[in-house]
Amino acid sequence: MDDSIFGLAPRYKTGKQAFPGSWLTITPLGGFGEIGMNCMLWSTPQSRVVIDCGLMFPSDYHLGVDVIIPRFDCIKEHKDEIRGIVLTHGHEDHIGALPWLVPYLNAPIYGSPFTLALVEHKLRERGLLDRCELIRVTPAKPVVLGDITFHFFPVCHSIIDSYALGVETPAGRVVHTGDFKIDPNPPEGPGTDLTLFKSFAGKRGVSLLLSDSTNIEHEGHSLSENEVLTNLRGFFAKATGRIIITLFSSHIQRIQAVFDCAAEAGRTVIVGGRSLVNNIEMARNLSRLRPPENLVLDANSMPSLSDDKSVLLVTGSQGEPLSALARIVSGEHKSLSIHEGDMVIMSSRLIPGNALAVNTLVNSLYRLGAEVYYDTEHPVHASGHAQQSELTAMIKAVRPEYFVPLHGEYRHLVKHARLAASCGVHETNALIFEDGQPFTITPVMLTREDPIPAQSILVDGKGVGDVGQAVLKERHILGGEGMVVVVLVLDQSTWTILQGPEIFSKGFVFEQQYSHMLEDAKCLILDSIEGHPPGEMDKLQERIRTSLRRFFRKILDRDPIIVPAITAV
Repeated sequence: MDDSIFGLAPRYKTGKQAFPGSWLTITPLGGFGEIGMNCMLWSTPQSRVVIDCGLMFPSDYHLGVDVIIPRFDCIKEHKDEIRGIVLTHGHEDHIGALPWLVPYLNAPIYGSPFTLALVEHKLRERGLLDRCELIRVTPAKPVVLGDITFHFFPVCHSIIDSYALGVETPAGRVVHTGDFKIDPNPPEGPGTDLTLFKSFAGKRGVSLLLSDSTNIEHEGHSLSENEVLTNLRGFFAKATGRIIITLFSSHIQRIQAVFDCAAEAGRTVIVGGRSLVNNIEMARNLSRLRPPENLVLDANSMPSLSDDKSVLLVTGSQGEPLSALARIVSGEHKSLSIHEGDMVIMSSRLIPGNALAVNTLVNSLYRLGAEVYYDTEHPVHASGHAQQSELTAMIKAVRPEYFVPLHGEYRHLVKHARLAASCGVHETNALIFEDGQPFTITPVMLTREDPIPAQSILVDGKGVGDVGQAVLKERHILGGEGMVVVVLVLDQSTWTILQGPEIFSKGFVFEQQYSHMLEDAKCLILDSIEGHPPGEMDKLQERIRTSLRRFFRKILDRDPIIVPAITAV
């Protein structure tokens, strides 16, 4: 296998210098090596444009972290040159980091109507709506930003108004698929029309294809949304009691399917969850949703209905502790509860990292007498990402000279590059790049640039970037070993003890049960003070810390964080 498949293509000595007016440099800031946090900076001789600006949700390792965002240093460095932010669609992994970037730029944001409705809501909540202009785009009208022209191709995805980008650049034509699938019978609109991509590629094909790699490991063709609708109809037909459905709140097509099934079955839909209510209202205002006349958006004011006449559409498909479904299960919801015999349909994929929370929720539902259905014998969810057959069709439609996979973990990128090579892309031109590795394409070559720092930024509350590996390590130690606090007051001049020492255990041991051990620990503290020169507070604290750590490791084989709180008066 050629090294280029693994991102090891040779570095050429010429590039921008040989073609001073005909180059495009793409700087990946997120989404190259992980699923989420999608963001790129595109630079040409006359333009700089940001493509998507997404976040990533934390894993179990990121204790206390709210979200993870890209490092925007290279964008801020050229903030006055940024001509715009172009968005492919409205999922959080493509728009979620905008509140952390918008304050630094004076650039318009381009996106589809529903994408911008989500962005507007997000920025208004943060008080940032007046900081940028939101400009709607349509397939009928390209957007020209300096020497870059963007064409917007509708694609089928798990959120409405999703676009792929056909981009005319000084270095040639580039296709960025965004997130897509090919559904031969989409619920609405043209879906992903490969004839548009073929037309854009022309006889020569495109210079570069950037393509979604999420489902590269799945053979064949993705499930159609209409197949999900058929399966939902089957569940509605056999349900004798109440139906509870949880799904992604941005999946407007799936929400419409629930509305249609409920209307056919003579059921009233009651919505629970703020994000669902907000997105339904946005889609309705854009005439992208046809809600039933008897739709109930406030579960607290729902009419009296028999179980066989109601459908609860609620948030909580990932087991989120504050979601509507989680509060219903825990008995904390004001007006809703689980009834014996409820049919619960989890119409969504399981996001990695949420398995434990979802399993706990499902077990609780069964404990309360509900029956739970998810993507098993009768699939109730269809992925919005293309599988191998569809990815192959896209590559063959645009016939790229160079191929760069994105939106995937590293193994996904490798396998997608191999697929491109099997579809006619020369092996040396199927290249893998990760976050922080810019590359430049010219009319005759693709070259690597010097890497830039691209470590992701952890957001914890209002703190941005103040939590790093050292803090996370301490949090894991606190979670696994606990903390011991030593309180001691000394006379500043004589170094005699005025108060203490007192020892407080937080997450380490029960103080009453291990009182004898803690008394022995106090003796070690006294030994540390004895003979220690007055005034050397830092050395005394370190001496106590070392002595207690050694003691606790010997007695309990534990290594808590030791916090000496010593005051000299």
